Amino acid sequence: MAYTLKFHPEAEKEFLELDNGVRERVAKQLVKISISPELGENLGNRNGIDLSGYRKMYAEKKKIRIVYEVVEEEILIHIMAIGERDDMAVYKTALKRLREAK
Repeated sequence: MAYTLKFHPEAEKEFLELDNGVRERVAKQLVKISISPELGENLGNRNGIDLSGYRKMYAEKKKIRIVYEVVEEEILIHIMAIGERDDMAVYKTALKRLREAK
């Protein structure tokens, strides 16, 4: 059974702003996540960015990261951020959105 994908509103914008080819490759990774959410690596607490309980999946030859949370009881994948790793930006963005949601 596939999980439902739910985007944080800003993550959806990030996805839609990707170039067409990149967006297609990211979309393929999103399909993989929806079928097998455990494929992504656990993030944990690194470099002062605590994303424990969240996972990351690579796309576009590891240039793009998808940061997501698996919500088992709702059979849901919550996409928090999509972007490049440069200076840990995508992880900082995900953490900011996580804090704002609380």
